[in-house]
Amino acid sequence: MSEPINEPMNESKNPARGGRALKIGVVMDPIADITYKKDTTMAMLWAATARGASLHYMEQEDLYLRDGRAHARLRDLEVFHDPEAWYRLGEPVATPLAELDVILMRKDPPVDGNFLNAVHLLGFAEREGVLVVNPTRALLECNEKLFAQQFPQCCTPTLVSCSEPVLRAFQAEHGDVIFKPLDGMGGSGIFHVLPDGRNIGAIIETLSDRGHRQIMAQRYLPEIKDGDTRILLVDGEPIPYGLARVPMAGETRGNLAAGGSGVSRELTARDHWLIEQVQPMIREKGLLFVGLDVIGDYITEINVTSPTCVREIDDQRGTDIAGTLMDAIERRLDAQRAG
Repeated sequence: MSEPINEPMNESKNPARGGRALKIGVVMDPIADITYKKDTTMAMLWAATARGASLHYMEQEDLYLRDGRAHARLRDLEVFHDPEAWYRLGEPVATPLAELDVILMRKDPPVDGNFLNAVHLLGFAEREGVLVVNPTRALLECNEKLFAQQFPQCCTPTLVSCSEPVLRAFQAEHGDVIFKPLDGMGGSGIFHVLPDGRNIGAIIETLSDRGHRQIMAQRYLPEIKDGDTRILLVDGEPIPYGLARVPMAGETRGNLAAGGSGVSRELTARDHWLIEQVQPMIREKGLLFVGLDVIGDYITEINVTSPTCVREIDDQRGTDIAGTLMDAIERRLDAQRAG
């Protein structure tokens, strides 16, 4: 049975927006399952609420296309600063996404077929004037590991291949090498191969699906012991502090999901040089929220899907990164409407 399309949402008043509050939708993983103390999407939702916005929740599976228009089963959402009860959801209502002003695409990777299909559906809403953060074209174009390779001057020696002989030759040339999938997250599927090449055959076979899937190899950076630093850019401008994710003992991965600890640090002159290299393309693609991963002197990834680490930096530095992002979103909306 087809679902009824709802009447236009109620509009609350917000003097900062000429009398109308923003209607912000969020596509995310189940809100009941987030890690409350460090979830970046929650920081965004709190910041939006503080600015008078109404929030509307959906999961990836709630999106659908009807007669060329994007819709979703939306639920009204309220969020609270309460670790025991951080949200309240209304009943789902089938709604055209064009009724929203902004959609935050915060579904975590992997960037698989389901993720890409959801981004394509959001593109239909974008064509009706909805601001999607980040823009759908950029989400489709920017594989987080491959995107960084457009700036080879910023990267450690890197190879992408599915050929075992080619991958073995790279490891023989560089000795210490990291192998990883192109679509992983949170440190999953990352292997450190030492100069003796122990287990390299099994690692390549597993990651490349016996030579059918492209994978990435990078020269190992011993500076990982001091942390893999997440640097956040809002509308192309850097937050002045990064989060160094320091590996736990016996690990080569600094990812917080892999047990790393997060220590905020000020950006260095080298960090600012790296940022200057990527800023023009970040701005050209309209990316509003980006996370650079930096080990030592090199960028290893450029995260555009659902960058994190906002809460950790805010807690240690007293910043309001999500608030800065909401201000940038309002400026982008104003420019979009004026144009």
